[in-house]
Amino acid sequence: MKETLTPALPCPCPGLDVLYADRDCVVLLKPSGIHSVPGVGEDKQDSILTRLQAFDPSIHAVHRLDRDTSGVMVFGRHKEAISHLGKQFQARTVDKRYTALVAGILQDDAGEIELAMRYAPEIKPRQVVDPQLGKPARTLWQVIQRFSTTTLVALEPYTGRTHQLRVHLQAIGHPILGDSLYAPENWQQASPRLCLHANELAFDHPSTGQRMRYSSAENFSSILY
Repeated sequence: MKETLTPALPCPCPGLDVLYADRDCVVLLKPSGIHSVPGVGEDKQDSILTRLQAFDPSIHAVHRLDRDTSGVMVFGRHKEAISHLGKQFQARTVDKRYTALVAGILQDDAGEIELAMRYAPEIKPRQVVDPQLGKPARTLWQVIQRFSTTTLVALEPYTGRTHQLRVHLQAIGHPILGDSLYAPENWQQASPRLCLHANELAFDHPSTGQRMRYSSAENFSSILY
């Protein structure tokens, strides 16, 4: 589902599922298993951003998804658009919603996780819950469907800490399936991929101010539990 502006400009990037492109921004579906932006090291240079910049060198990232998280992303195409979009993320006026398949059965239908987090250099690249030294982090969750040993949940991060959803769910005893950093071994092996998907993104268009909303369904139906 998307609200479109005219005129839209094509963004013919091989291998990328572009939902919308105009002179100001590009919205696309990031697949699991590729970095949002280049990392440190030769093996981490392939990314969504570098692929986009091969088509348009002025494109820049305004937010990120973890390498193994899939879903909707927006990129700016010039300095003013990049700044406008970046300020929206900083001001938390961007709507972000995720879907995750987690270990175990959540008993309540909805809830809130409010646990401060910090980067843990001693076990990099992991983050940890730390009430004293951590930065505030808040996640809203709601059950979509319960299975025999897992639960499909909708997630809404109020803050945007690195690995926030993964750390918060692990902290309450329901790690995300396929999470190689935070899930116990049995739940890491329960899925060939991290079962976390950014299924909805809404922001104000950087030129017109029109509210743009994009969604992409993912219920991890191929993972049978």
